[in-house]
Amino acid sequence: MPNRAVIKTDKAPAAIGSYSQAVKVDNTIYLSGQIPLVPETMELVSEDFREQALQVFKNLRAVCEAANGSLDHIVKLNLYLTDLSNFATVNEVMDELFTKPFPARAAVGVSQLPRGAQFEAEAVMVI
Repeated sequence: MPNRAVIKTDKAPAAIGSYSQAVKVDNTIYLSGQIPLVPETMELVSEDFREQALQVFKNLRAVCEAANGSLDHIVKLNLYLTDLSNFATVNEVMDELFTKPFPARAAVGVSQLPRGAQFEAEAVMVI
């Protein structure tokens, strides 16, 4: 059986369901989806899409760091947007937070996300 460990940090929102923030198997970390909740309050950061995107990546960064990695260790990123017209904003935010080479990525338009969020991201990281 591979080396398996659960990753957990209080610097990212606690799980709001039956899942872990991340699971590490050998040198690969599978990060659960993050929505723009502020960890201390478990409330949405704002109704502003850009602020939500920044918070989502802040939450992902916290889980990456808990696994001894960073956003730049992400190799695959899945993005979920309730309004695909915000796609350009996601690219701007990623340009600010990630360095090249960027991870492989998918972006999907969805009708709803938990807690009324406009944006969610999940990732796979290799360290």
